[in-house]
Amino acid sequence: MEEQFVVGFIRAPHGITGEVKVESASGVYDHIAALRNVTLRHSNSNEVSGGTETKSCSVEAAEFGGNCVFMKFAGINSPEDARKFNGWEIVVPREYAYHLKKDEWYIDDLRNCSLVYENGCKSSGCEGSKVGPAAEAAPVEKIGTITDVLEGGAAYLFEVTLSESCTILADNIRLTASGKPRTVLVPFSEEHIGRIDIENKTVQLMHLWILE
Repeated sequence: MEEQFVVGFIRAPHGITGEVKVESASGVYDHIAALRNVTLRHSNSNEVSGGTETKSCSVEAAEFGGNCVFMKFAGINSPEDARKFNGWEIVVPREYAYHLKKDEWYIDDLRNCSLVYENGCKSSGCEGSKVGPAAEAAPVEKIGTITDVLEGGAAYLFEVTLSESCTILADNIRLTASGKPRTVLVPFSEEHIGRIDIENKTVQLMHLWILE
């Protein structure tokens, strides 16, 4: 499981002393306002340096605003300083992240999970039919890897890169015309997703037809 979580994003300077406007990654703000130490993180696309920049900061002040928190970090003391951190992520250890309720998961934990299908498992609501002319499957088959979780209209969407070695998907389902693994979007809903096992990094797919 991931041990460092993005809890918010710096959106803009606020005031004249280096405060910044922070948007919550979860939509909840109480845990952000209570933070005392954070890491600011930014993916650097600069061709020379590349990689990820980080800055460890203590929190000097936090105040609720309308759908945001205004925060003051040590060492950021002017609007000009604050502007340099626009778009940066606020990262904290798991213990300081939003406390999950029943049937809630951290997006960072869902990324890189294997999407699996239990072939013919009637008890879990799976259908046993194959997609396309392919070989017989093992009882549990890896369909692909969840690479991201995206916001959709009615539900979140799993971005899934299909497995090249999956035996229950036909070639035209698994691969693009150029022979590369296809990327598909799967709705994160009870109809399409079954058991989620974060410890073993598996997520159960209920229906193969969603991949067509």
